Amino acid sequence: MADQAASHDVDALKQRVCEAVDALSETLLHVSHEIHANPELSFEEHDACALLVSTLEQAGLAVEPGAYGLETAFAANFGHGDTGCVALVAEYDALPEIGHACGHNIIATASVGAGLALQTLGASLPGRVRLLGTPAEERGGGKELMARQGAFEGVDAAMMIHPAGVNLVDMPSIAVAEVDAVYTGVAAHASAMPERGRNALDGLVLAYQSLGALRQHIRPTERIHGIITNGGQAPNIVPERASGRFYVRARNAKDLDPLKERVASCFQAGAAATGTSVELHWSPVDYEAIRFNEPLAHAFQQNAESLGREFIPLDALPSRFAGSTDMGNVSQRVPSIHPMIASAPPHCTIHNAEFAVHAGAPIGDAAALDGAKALAMTAIDFLCDDDLRQRTRSIFERGAE
Repeated sequence: MADQAASHDVDALKQRVCEAVDALSETLLHVSHEIHANPELSFEEHDACALLVSTLEQAGLAVEPGAYGLETAFAANFGHGDTGCVALVAEYDALPEIGHACGHNIIATASVGAGLALQTLGASLPGRVRLLGTPAEERGGGKELMARQGAFEGVDAAMMIHPAGVNLVDMPSIAVAEVDAVYTGVAAHASAMPERGRNALDGLVLAYQSLGALRQHIRPTERIHGIITNGGQAPNIVPERASGRFYVRARNAKDLDPLKERVASCFQAGAAATGTSVELHWSPVDYEAIRFNEPLAHAFQQNAESLGREFIPLDALPSRFAGSTDMGNVSQRVPSIHPMIASAPPHCTIHNAEFAVHAGAPIGDAAALDGAKALAMTAIDFLCDDDLRQRTRSIFERGAE
């Protein structure tokens, strides 16, 4: 890095944090395995949060549980100086049925491991660190809710890693909105008096088919997909109530709003066709696309490569390869990175039961420890290097124009 602060031996600091992660590896992998073995859904991560808080407190950090208005969030601040503040972001919620098939146990372990390693630098740490436990990434938007309460105020850069089948400097992302559609009809005996019924399931199914037709006429950067969460009680009862949950995705927040209107029209059409009514409950949090910060991401890549990680160029990915994360919302507020770290074989995709197996296996363990080291080293780069901080801020501000 150019123009490193003369008072800090950056290479020596990096070596110290890597050695600290190695020394902490038994503790860190215990944390990862415990979270992996006890998956908890969004806003229900009580055991994971308690374990992480306890681990940090045992290392001597002062931790605020229930931080920024969320019961299963936490925050810890340490360090001093005016070179900047880096936020390390931890996630630890799981998916229904398939547990940690997104590897959030690895995310939590890497960020907490990086924080604990940086803490060992003591007075040699050239800046400040805010370690944030952020629940409800899979649904609910914990980071956005915490951000509204000031979680990222005073933060100069935010960073985390995310498991994948390959190493990527960034996660290609798009914006997403969630909606629950609840149809209400009139129950009746489906054989004896069907004419008295108004079929809520029919309303939902017609809307589902309408959305299928709509998908033929949206941009390649847009997605619509969902499930039926309630289809009725018994075959011989005309369903009085039916519901579904759907995700609507677009390239960015600007494109998302008009697509949401088109989706809403499909739901209303299903109700009109069946004589039922529908209520649409949109999530209070839309996830925004990640604003890529090349200087900070490049620093991370160099640090990860020093650990033996090899990266795939982003332009080698399929054009439709994209996901969504509430880290996108953070990246709209402060310079951020969200690189992907290989935690499974390349053929294995996230949100798949096979991926959950790897997230608790040696390949996932290696990703957690390498992720902790790379994050800690990148934090050191940012806090020590005036030029990197300026370029990181410049790219961020340019993207806001």
